[in-house]
Amino acid sequence: MKRSWLMGLIAANLLVLAALVFIYPHLMVSPGAVVAAHSEVATDCFACHAPLRGAASERCTACHALPDIGIRTSKGANLPKKSVKTSFHQDLTEQNCMACHSDHAGPKLTQRSRKPFSHALLKVAVREQCQNCHILPTDKLHRQVSGNCTQCHSQNAWKPATFEHEKYFLLDKDHSTECVTCHVNNDYRKYTCYGCHEHTPAKIRAEHQEEGIRDFDNCVECHRSAKGEPQKKGAGKSDGKRQNKEHD
Repeated sequence: MKRSWLMGLIAANLLVLAALVFIYPHLMVSPGAVVAAHSEVATDCFACHAPLRGAASERCTACHALPDIGIRTSKGANLPKKSVKTSFHQDLTEQNCMACHSDHAGPKLTQRSRKPFSHALLKVAVREQCQNCHILPTDKLHRQVSGNCTQCHSQNAWKPATFEHEKYFLLDKDHSTECVTCHVNNDYRKYTCYGCHEHTPAKIRAEHQEEGIRDFDNCVECHRSAKGEPQKKGAGKSDGKRQNKEHD
């Protein structure tokens, strides 16, 4: 008798808890306060969540029209210019809002309201159009570069850059020059040593043939700097993309 009474009490408590979960989900199961922008629906969990299935992207797009994201509010009003950022949501491969967003702030030490963005979510055609979303660097080096960022940088992380110039050629005091001297047409996958007055095709050919050297297309195979005698310590022929192009 006592055991059946105890089981009945436990069952009653479970029923009460289950009822409270559906009546007050924002108090019973919420992982934390929602972000300020969603304060209007802070107590309406089902505005974003489908019962027993979690948050659903189709409920997000019911309020946030895809063409308006980053441009207008969910009510259609234009966002103030100072708060407008480049909108890239229209170029995503799929409408999976939860891939980047979690609108519950949660404990500040353990969670973030926005997950790390992955460039893999972008359509292939726009992945290399970095300037559409990112402000171009203005330092002395990057002011000279107008080619695509992916020549040196990875989309997984901006730093470190994938290309180490000193691995191929040391920019010492004898080679303190503009990038375009060696890299023409903003193509940093190739270089030429014929961009300055000291290195002409005829002079280079004569000097190397005098030493019995016939293969001198890839300068950095032997020359890594202006110091000392040439040694084969450069990039070599293993990196075919960085071959010197002789201009006759």
